[in-house]
Amino acid sequence: MRQQQRGFTLIEIAIVLVIIGLLLGGVLKGQELINSAKVKNLINDIRSTSTFVYAYQDRFRRLPGDDTNVVANVGGTLATTPNATLGNGRINGNWNSTTQTDESYLFWQHVRLAGLASGSAVTGNAGYIPTNADGGPIGITGDAVFTGAGGWAASFFVCTSGIQGRYARQIDTTIDDGNTTTGSVRVLGTAAGGVLASSATVYAVTAADDAVLYTLCIAY
Repeated sequence: MRQQQRGFTLIEIAIVLVIIGLLLGGVLKGQELINSAKVKNLINDIRSTSTFVYAYQDRFRRLPGDDTNVVANVGGTLATTPNATLGNGRINGNWNSTTQTDESYLFWQHVRLAGLASGSAVTGNAGYIPTNADGGPIGITGDAVFTGAGGWAASFFVCTSGIQGRYARQIDTTIDDGNTTTGSVRVLGTAAGGVLASSATVYAVTAADDAVLYTLCIAY
């Protein structure tokens, strides 16, 4: 006598589908929590940099990197910037400068010797340039970072690169107006690999750009 084959009942199929749905929901929720934590860390990196400026200014009445009295203030034998810009009340130089006499580069030496930031105070050392939570460089400048129509004025800018589009959009939504072309948070146009292509371009990041790497700046 042949044994009758038995299939799955509708209830069993429904239970399996529910379990699959719960697993998928858990994975998506976990990814959302990871993304939120990454964005929070990126925001903290940027805000910490601006805090260094205010703390140094409050203590010494000068800007780090632009301090004409830096040796007396923080001690040591330090490199200085050209007299043409030193002490002019702005942190001159590209935000990601590797020129060791630029104010934007020496900024990190000054705030570290002042005990405000961690890291090596020896210019040229590996790891001297700090990185964000995603591994991209982070820096500061008082020079213009956007030269397009309408300009973009600020006392200084904190910029960082290698930011995925998904994080750039979430950062803007969290601390600004949600539009990456306006407000205090803006995304600069990029070439392949997240390298800044033009200071005259800002980019409206959409969901289609989530995996693209960008340079993001915040005005203060």
